[in-house]
Amino acid sequence: MPQTASLIDDTERPKPGYQVRPALHVAAQATIPGEPSVTESRPATVIRAPSFSPLTLARGVVLLVQYRDLLYTLSMHRLKVRYKQSVLGPSWAVLQPLSLMLIYTVVFSRIARVPSEGTPYALFAYCALLPWTYFSTALSTATHSLVSHFSLVTKVYFPREILPLTYVIASLVDFVVASTVLVGLLLYYDVSLTVRAFYAIPTIAVLTLFTVAVSLVLSAIQVRYRDIGVAMPLVLQLWMFATPVVYPLSVVPESWRTLYLLNPMVGIIESFRRVILQGEPPDFQALAMSAIVSMILLPLAYIYFKHMEATVADII
Repeated sequence: MPQTASLIDDTERPKPGYQVRPALHVAAQATIPGEPSVTESRPATVIRAPSFSPLTLARGVVLLVQYRDLLYTLSMHRLKVRYKQSVLGPSWAVLQPLSLMLIYTVVFSRIARVPSEGTPYALFAYCALLPWTYFSTALSTATHSLVSHFSLVTKVYFPREILPLTYVIASLVDFVVASTVLVGLLLYYDVSLTVRAFYAIPTIAVLTLFTVAVSLVLSAIQVRYRDIGVAMPLVLQLWMFATPVVYPLSVVPESWRTLYLLNPMVGIIESFRRVILQGEPPDFQALAMSAIVSMILLPLAYIYFKHMEATVADII
């Protein structure tokens, strides 16, 4: 019986161990007169980091206002998730400053004998720990905001500053919850509030501005250098002892006072304590120093954050 002729030449037979791949055929595409060619390249949009200018600040604020619904939604989500599947729930917002107050009262009033300016030391310490806990919690959590949400940052665009802002808002809510214990302590020690207690509102506003500014800078740096997050607990611990939290401002020597007031938290903590416990006006010099530093630092921090935002998704 005659053998059937091979349809594939021996030179075209595949060698053992190699896979035959179909040839790629490129069909010629006709161009319709008056219509653009389908082979023409599409216009490309190149995303670059914005320049350091006031225009960058204005555009960022306008865009943030447009995404205000997302800011609200993520802030509510942050509050719901923070204490999810927790037995104590929002009580943790109270336990942290309350437990620190108890420890500091034993150490600094019974052992070290730190003066408290005629106020019971427990009330003296808690009144300072309340805004300090707000600041330290917001800063430590907001620093990791971009890194911990890398899957969201790399998939969809939105103003990245929303993430650290949600942590600041959540910490502010915790501050309000923990303030109920301060009211209870004031009633227990029979300390009456005066009309000057309303100065606490602008004091906390300055604290919020400063917290947002520092959070924006550190969260942007944390994307490139993860050392920031590792060093944050140590930095906050040292920062607390450089702030009149467990001791009054009066014990700081006059020769160091000018340099000491460069720390914005000094004017904030001291003013909050004075208007609540002593019924006196805030230390306007120290509070003004804190406000000036915060108002200068916030726009600069925001412009820097927007400058770094363009490359966050590539580096993270």
